[in-house]
Amino acid sequence: MTHLAVHTLAALAVAAPVHALTLAECNRTTHVSHGGETAHQDFGAGRVGWIEWWSQEGVYNDFYIADCESGQHLKTRAREERMSTRAPFDRTKAVQSVINTEMASAPQLFSFERLATALKTKGRDIEIATLTDEPCACAAAYPELRGLKTPYEATE
Repeated sequence: MTHLAVHTLAALAVAAPVHALTLAECNRTTHVSHGGETAHQDFGAGRVGWIEWWSQEGVYNDFYIADCESGQHLKTRAREERMSTRAPFDRTKAVQSVINTEMASAPQLFSFERLATALKTKGRDIEIATLTDEPCACAAAYPELRGLKTPYEATE
């Protein structure tokens, strides 16, 4: 094999695409059998969503919506039982309906503040913050929007 052929093969090996992560691969257990992430969605326009769940000594479901480029995200609790002294609640369907309606609107109309207002009577503990680590759903759907965020790395 010629010197040029060796260098060409080496360059091709480096340039070969790495296995592309899928949203389905983001469904995972993060705390041995009692916590994880599921229902990852691509809403378009660089925005994704997922549900964080917990089910040991209590239950909760938190919905997340994130903008992959800015890292801004909204989190709201849709279901809770035995996690605090407050009465159990399950507003999962109502929260999902609000999110679906808001995410289906024109991308230029979307804002996290508007989503928070729409969720005010449905979700609980609504928080808007900025991520510094890339979430799995962004790594799968919009890896080109990572920017300076710490790249997603599976921990299993």
